[in-house]
Amino acid sequence: MKAILVDDEPDGIKTLLKMLERYCPAVTVAATCNNAMAAKQQIEALKPDVVFLDIQMPGKSGIEMIGELPAKNFEIIFVTAHNEYMLQALQYSAADYLLKPVDEDRLIEAVQRAEKRIQEEKKEELTETLLYNIGKAGQPSEMRLCLPTLKGFIILKLDEIIYCEAERSYTVFHLDGKKPVTVSKPLIEYENILDSTNFFRIHKSFLINLKHIKEYQRGEGGTVIMCNNAEIEVSRRKKEQFLDKIKEIYKY
Repeated sequence: MKAILVDDEPDGIKTLLKMLERYCPAVTVAATCNNAMAAKQQIEALKPDVVFLDIQMPGKSGIEMIGELPAKNFEIIFVTAHNEYMLQALQYSAADYLLKPVDEDRLIEAVQRAEKRIQEEKKEELTETLLYNIGKAGQPSEMRLCLPTLKGFIILKLDEIIYCEAERSYTVFHLDGKKPVTVSKPLIEYENILDSTNFFRIHKSFLINLKHIKEYQRGEGGTVIMCNNAEIEVSRRKKEQFLDKIKEIYKY
């Protein structure tokens, strides 16, 4: 894979170069850049397979630079310091990212995922989803969720999701008016990503969209009936928290 490294900190580029050389021999670094303008020129000239992109740089950010490119037919592995809103947008968009200081295992995994995706199409659609989500930073309920599948990926509005169901280490998304989608990630990952939205985990196996509840039937924990008539048990230990959340949303 032909790569370009973009980071305004010389030590950051130096460290990443050494790590790639040592742990990722399939990656050939064609150029390094310390600002967005140089990166844009090198990307257009060299047409890399993958770009390791620092997000926060003086002047123009890495995100702004990506938005200006006429073609985005390459993989991006973002390199960033911790930023709650930025990480949220990356997670919603299923984008690969490395937190500084870069961990070698995370680097290897990110490169391996990029290798697998090199032959896939619609890279531009993924990037456009990320740019959209970054524009909605701080408003998670307005973001679009990118779900990686065996055939590629699917992009959803949160309102399209009725509930998510745990199936061993997989998550099944039950959708409004569409066939279910199975993703090879555990439910806990989506519980974390969808925190601060209208989703609530009412049971160890179910994460539901509270906006799609049709009815609640009292009981030890109770049962919710969703808009698609699915009946889902509410865990006894989650009952009080669930009812509080419903009151918060529907103001009754």
